[in-house]
Amino acid sequence: MWIKNCWYIAGFAQEVGQKLLARKLLNQAVILWRTSQNKLVAMEDRCPHRLVPLSLGEIVQDQVQCGYHGLRFNAQGGCTHVPGQDTLPKTAQVKLFPVAERHALVWLWLGAPELADEDLIPDLHWLDAAGWTPTTGYHHMKADYRLLTDNLLDLSHETYVHRETIGNSAVADAPVVTSIDSGLVVRAHREMPNIDPPPFFSLMLNHTGKIDRWQIAVFMPPGINMTDVGAYPVGTDREKAAIFRVLHLLTPETEHSTHYFWAVCRNFRLEDAPLGEGLKKAIVHTFDEDQRIVELQDRCLQAEGMPSIPQTAVKVDIAPVQGRRLLNELIKREQEDPRAVVRPIMLADDARVAQPPAIAAE
Repeated sequence: MWIKNCWYIAGFAQEVGQKLLARKLLNQAVILWRTSQNKLVAMEDRCPHRLVPLSLGEIVQDQVQCGYHGLRFNAQGGCTHVPGQDTLPKTAQVKLFPVAERHALVWLWLGAPELADEDLIPDLHWLDAAGWTPTTGYHHMKADYRLLTDNLLDLSHETYVHRETIGNSAVADAPVVTSIDSGLVVRAHREMPNIDPPPFFSLMLNHTGKIDRWQIAVFMPPGINMTDVGAYPVGTDREKAAIFRVLHLLTPETEHSTHYFWAVCRNFRLEDAPLGEGLKKAIVHTFDEDQRIVELQDRCLQAEGMPSIPQTAVKVDIAPVQGRRLLNELIKREQEDPRAVVRPIMLADDARVAQPPAIAAE
């Protein structure tokens, strides 16, 4: 159900400091912390003495001190101190995980450690590049991460779930062009010309007249999702559109819970703090609405007999189905070849504005 030989997001970089941060990723309990020299450390959240969580302890002199019996472990996972004795047990070693910091995120590798190559970290430069301002947040979702990707690849639900913020009838009515890029990325592209702006876009553009809008849902397994959004007043230059790169970064916690790290990165009004505050309020409201839907869906799917009940497929399911198929293929590949890794590609090209795709006749 999970790919392991890839980088997963464990948190925002600002979350990890010289206090222990406990997280569960792919059913693996870990602690994250920094040394006084700012070195990132990721360890199994378990003391080898009595197997209690090390997160119950604290950092003492650049070492993790267990909160049960006081054993200490350095940044290499080795035991350096046992209260009441001079000898150190050879088995007192805490498992380490490869960890890296990039794009203001902490990335964790839970697969074969010798395969952990930082060149395999996806490019999410919108989080820290010049010309972009990110607004970030986090939701803890009590749902299978795959349901969230399904939700993000079929954005027709905006019409019905998000009518107070980003949705209106134009979204569900717009035709969708779905494609697969390099056998790794699913894209679902909508163009919405000459439409009334949903409330969110009126706020962002300071414009209540008709707009042209594009929306591209992008998925790169196992959990990188992006919504590439552009909007501009009708009759103005598409090349000068207000652009959002909305990052939905999913890390499974368990089979039925997910860490949902998100960022709305914009290329306009970069220093406008009140705009950023309004944007965050709207996006939190939007993702709260998604949370209600997918958590109810997950509970229904767990109910007795539900997984065996056929689900009716409609046209807007093409992208979610392709996303599931691609994810399943990569999981199977790793099972057959334990040294297989996911090699990410670019999600969007900043050098050119997204252009309308060709739409095949029905």
